[in-house]
Amino acid sequence: MKGQNKLFIAIIIALIVGVVMGGVVHLQYPDSSEGFSKNIKLLGTIFIRLVQMIIAPLVFTTLVVGIAKMSDIKMIGRVGTKAMLWFITASLVSLMIGLVFVNWLEPGLVMQLDKPAADAATEVVANSQGLSLEEFVKHVIPKSLFEAFATNEVLQIVVFSIMFGVALANMGEEYTKPIVRALDICAHAILKMVGYIMWFAPLGVLGAIAAVVATNGFEIFKVYAIYLRDFFFALGVLWMVLCIVGYFILGNRLFELLRRIKEPLLIAFSTTSSEAVFPKLVEELERFGCNNRIVSFILPLGYSFNLDGSMMYMTFAAIFIAQIYGIDMTLGQQIIMLLVLMLTSKGIAGVPRASLVIIVATCTMFGIPPEGIALILPIDHFCDMGRSMTNVLGNALATSAVSKWEGQLDNHGGDL
Repeated sequence: MKGQNKLFIAIIIALIVGVVMGGVVHLQYPDSSEGFSKNIKLLGTIFIRLVQMIIAPLVFTTLVVGIAKMSDIKMIGRVGTKAMLWFITASLVSLMIGLVFVNWLEPGLVMQLDKPAADAATEVVANSQGLSLEEFVKHVIPKSLFEAFATNEVLQIVVFSIMFGVALANMGEEYTKPIVRALDICAHAILKMVGYIMWFAPLGVLGAIAAVVATNGFEIFKVYAIYLRDFFFALGVLWMVLCIVGYFILGNRLFELLRRIKEPLLIAFSTTSSEAVFPKLVEELERFGCNNRIVSFILPLGYSFNLDGSMMYMTFAAIFIAQIYGIDMTLGQQIIMLLVLMLTSKGIAGVPRASLVIIVATCTMFGIPPEGIALILPIDHFCDMGRSMTNVLGNALATSAVSKWEGQLDNHGGDL
């Protein structure tokens, strides 16, 4: 725990130093801000790439080993069903909270901003053009495991890993023991690497924060104060709902879980990447007492299907853009939008700016000018902080809840 606290303090210090450095460059050396941001952002890029390097092999090894060790196919089906019920319910609740609060607070009507330039959103609009049922299926089903590994397509790796794990589980423990043992050793070796990589987290945090503040300055908080205030208020309500549900399931152990995952939450908030904390989250959930087989099975699924913060943001942002242009949407239209987002958002984990791509596609579908995405592009980084942290919380609670329901949540004092 001493090492964990040192890393936590180091990240906090890096966060403060990053804001100060970015502010000084923006105010005192505005001409150098672009170059400074480009260079210091490399610290964040290095950290993210180090983590991305181990995501694919860790998901593959942990998921295959988790399923193969279960050997009981009925258990796989039971655990998977409970997990998917949690994911679907949590996604619907998240989307609904975003819908309710954006309609109640109406941030788009208050801001009264001019229509954005159409070319400001060209990149995101272009990325959304290929979003169709065909592309979705291609994104889910891998045509090559090696291609999925090379491009870090988490959902494709999950699909292959589940099938491979089930096949091993059906072949008999004695026959498959060597390969399961080898993959288990690989998984633990990768988790050992996590410890080394995490000590680079403070530098990654410093680089990411300093770059965005140096480029946008503190004015960005004033310009979008209303939008950010309303979004984070709605996000706070979502946190409250998740924690209340978590308390009913876990009891007082909820507070222990929050203490355990404070470091992954902070890293996700600072780096705007829930992927960056996946390996650390696996370790902390096992230390909390979750069954390692259940963690290995549910957490990779959660990263594809259970992105609570991103789900809430999609309805919030889409209706916000409609409000900016004075487009009144009926309750029926909004409910249909909610269901569309529920379906189209599945399987886009790992796609760069995935939430924005889905929002653009949805806006186009409902006659809302997609160029409106340009309004939220400047502050998407800050919103992404909140939704990334919420994604981590949601997946930690889902894994802990299913472990508890299966009667396999131990209290072993933090030992792996």
